Amino acid sequence: MELENVLYEKQGHIAKMTLNRPPANSINLATLLDIEKVLDDAENDKEVRVLIITGAGEKGFSAGFDVKDAGKADQTAPKGQQLWTRIDHFPKPVIAAINGYAFGGGCELAMASTFRIMQENAQIGLTELNLGIIPGWGGTQRMPRILGKSKALELILFSKRLSAQEALEIGLVDRVSKVGELMKDVMEMAEFLAKRPPLAVRAVLNAVNIGIEKGLEEGTKAELEGSFMVARSKDAIEGFTAFLEKREPVFKGE
Repeated sequence: MELENVLYEKQGHIAKMTLNRPPANSINLATLLDIEKVLDDAENDKEVRVLIITGAGEKGFSAGFDVKDAGKADQTAPKGQQLWTRIDHFPKPVIAAINGYAFGGGCELAMASTFRIMQENAQIGLTELNLGIIPGWGGTQRMPRILGKSKALELILFSKRLSAQEALEIGLVDRVSKVGELMKDVMEMAEFLAKRPPLAVRAVLNAVNIGIEKGLEEGTKAELEGSFMVARSKDAIEGFTAFLEKREPVFKGE
């Protein structure tokens, strides 16, 4: 797989995608096309159970849309929105390892991920209004879902840049890591998630997303379908067997 602006590696059941345009790791159309290739691979590879997204270098996770690519905005806008939505709906957990500033589309990428772990010296925010534009890759929708309407509007309309601790306190990120310990913390989470039953994880992610987007009735339908599906799986048999034998289960996604 040829990638121009992204690094992609796999270790056991964990895949890692690194935006590789330091120091800002800004995202142009070519980068979006690279990300799409990675998502295709990570989704279709049965060995991959968790995807980590981070940025190259020590300064930035991602500054978002590359303004030098403004001439292609008619292509990048829908593609960015489509891919961030795909990450939001990804059938496997996605962890954003926020190693530096995450502004604009970078913040939107983090919010689309399942979990967000942020290094203590990083900053995050939707800063698009400073340029006379608005968040266009799902930020106006995901931030209110995460923080509530008034807090999201405050952050967006004032283009606030939050420290890691401030982001943690309002629930924008899930955890803060000390400098130098981010990837260790992220890998610990990823390794734990990789041991979870893949079919059950997929079913939970699907049911939660449907419930949030389509309401309680549709969400509970998805939950019931997921329950029936996993109940017939070999992983369910392994889970109950391991419990009775007082050992750790080994799930295979079958």
